Order: sequence, then C-alpha cells, then structure tokens
Amino acid sequence: MAGSGLSNQTGAAIGSLAFPALGPVGVVAVRQYVAAVVLLAVGRPRLRSYTWAQWRPMLLLAVVFGTMNLSLYSAIDRIGLGLAVTLEFLGPLAVALTAARRRVDACCALIAAAGVVVLMRPQPSTDYVGMALGLLAAVCWASYILLNRTVGRRVPGAQGSAVAAGVSALMFLPVGLVVVLRDPPGLAAVGFAVAAGVLSSAVPYLADLCTLRRVPAQAFGLFMSVNPVLAALVGWIGLGQGLGWTEWASIGAIVAANSLSMLTRR
Repeated sequence: MAGSGLSNQTGAAIGSLAFPALGPVGVVAVRQYVAAVVLLAVGRPRLRSYTWAQWRPMLLLAVVFGTMNLSLYSAIDRIGLGLAVTLEFLGPLAVALTAARRRVDACCALIAAAGVVVLMRPQPSTDYVGMALGLLAAVCWASYILLNRTVGRRVPGAQGSAVAAGVSALMFLPVGLVVVLRDPPGLAAVGFAVAAGVLSSAVPYLADLCTLRRVPAQAFGLFMSVNPVLAALVGWIGLGQGLGWTEWASIGAIVAANSLSMLTRR
C-alpha cells in the first residue's frame, strides 16, 4: 500500500516536469495511453459481446477517467501537488461519508469542510482556478467510484476498466497528435510523461490488485488517507513546493476526517 501511494504521487511529480514542453494536456494524453496499454493487456475485453446497457456506463467511465486526470494535472500545474491531491481526495471522502448515517460521520464531514474552507480562504496569492480544477477532480473521482461499481456489476473482471481506459486513450489521441505536430517535444519530456503513466497508472493498479487480496477493504480505505500527505511530501522534497502551516493543518484535517470515519466503522 505504501509503495502504491508513493508511486502514484511520485509519478504525478515526474509528470509535472514535462509541463513546460507538453503542458498538462499532453502529459495526461501520454498517461492515458500507458493506462490503456496496461489495462487492455490485463482485462482482455471482448468488445463484440457487450450490450448497450454495458457500453453506456463504460463510455461514461471513459469520459470521467480522462476528465479526472486532466483536471488534476491542470490543478497541479497551478497550485502544486499537495494541495491538488488533497482537494481531489474530497471525492472518495464524500462518497464514504454520504453512504453513512452516523453522527461521527457528520462530525467528520464538518472537519473536512473546515479544512477546505481554510485551504480556499481568500488571499492575494489564491489561485481560484486551480482550486476549482482540484474540486472538479474530486467530483470526477467520486463519479469514477460510483461508475466503477456499476461497471463491475455489469461487466466481468477488469474488462470494464480496460474498455474505459482504451476509449479514454482514443479520446486523447487527437490531442497527442496536435502536441507532437505543433511543437515536437524532446525525449526527456516524453520520458517524464511515460514515467508518469507507468508510476501513476500501471504500478498502483497492479499493486492494488495484489493488496486487496491480502488486506481488508477497511484497512485499505484507511491507508488511502495517507495519499494527500504523501503528495505534499513528494511535492516539497521533489519539486520544492513548500506549504505553510495553515495548508498542512488543512491537509491534516481532511486526512483525520477520513481516518476517523474508517476507524469507527464496523
């Protein structure tokens, strides 16, 4: 679980190094290509056997998958890795809290909301576009979770995720062609983008498959709370994106809200 989380955030940090040459859109396009290759190899979908009732959620999942990564990487470009991932983490946290009916979950929601208010408080340097992109990534992650449940019920194995990744990669194919033809990137930039795809898509996906066979779902969900902290640390150490004590307090509040909700769940 630690390797999966660290790989994911390190991949995002490495991908941001290619922003000057490829931009967030170009990096996301390469990441979608890598994810498609890995998931199609693992899932091996049978395209001719699906009905429209199966295709519909898979197509929606493809749109959400691409939008989620594009909004997250655009947010990273504007507000940094730690804050962007923290805002995106509100998506699965919201799904977990809205599915519960306990007083402790209501308290956790208030704690998380307080953290968001502090993060988005008006300041001369506040980038509201970057914040909005981070929140859009959160909405997409929540939608991704809900759609994955539907796809999992209608399509066997990992075929649904593989189809969604493949369709998403096809959607980004024109973007990749435009980026390459308009201003051909150097090998270093392409290498950074490919590394981001491998570390943020392939490695976490395969690691999570192995982990969920050995670790209870509740413990897995609890460890997910560490991702905003890992992102902030990777951004600080690897990219020099330091955070103030208020930002760290906000990240701590959001992480604490998810941890408390998971620890008190039966």
